[in-house]
Parts: sequence; C-alpha cells; structure tokens
Amino acid sequence: MKSNESAENYLETILILSQKLPVVRSIDVSVELGFKKSSVSVAMKHLREKGHITVSDAGYITLTETGKEIAEMIYERHNFLSGWLISLGVDAKTALEDACRIEHVISKESFAAIKKAVEPHFSL
Repeated sequence: MKSNESAENYLETILILSQKLPVVRSIDVSVELGFKKSSVSVAMKHLREKGHITVSDAGYITLTETGKEIAEMIYERHNFLSGWLISLGVDAKTALEDACRIEHVISKESFAAIKKAVEPHFSL
C-alpha cells in the first residue's frame, strides 16, 4: 500500500469531501485544494490507474477499498497528530501544518507507539 504524499493528500481530500457532499467530482477536489482543474484531472487519472479510485461516467469519484484504506490512515494520523500538538500548546495553525507534513512520513510502527503512549493521557 505504498503511495506518495500528493496521492495521499488527494485521497484524504476525497474522503473528507465524501463525508460532506452527496457526490464528489474533480471540480470539488480542485476547489477544496485550490488547484487547477487540469492538475486535479491528471492526479485523478493516476489514482484511477493505481486502483485507488473509480470515476463514473457522470464524473463521480469513489474511493476503492485500497484508496479508502490509505485515506482513512492519513486522516486518522492528521486528526490525532494535530490534536496532540494542540494539546501540547502548539497554536492550531502550526499544529495543522506540522501534522500535515508528519502524517506522510511517519512509519506505522512509530505512529502506533506514539498513539499508545499518548492516548491514556488525553482524549481527542
């Protein structure tokens, strides 16, 4: 389940949008991320080729099982890490930015260890 940071960000965005909108389209992703439609179209093509999303004839984007797995992993890391940093006194903007960087590079093992050590001391 190896993917790159850009792909992970797109998958996470699709997951978040799918929780807010009845359907997700490339234009929704473009608006959410502030990217050009052409850039998002290229990214969606790559995600389709890797089997992380499907796109209907009407242009509706759906995460596949592997896409959803990656998106949920990144989203969990993002929420946990940003919440933890905020609880340590880091201002929210910095915490969100740092969590966004950390979530892509931390190993499963290290994230699990941090989560195990931190969770008993506070709830997110």
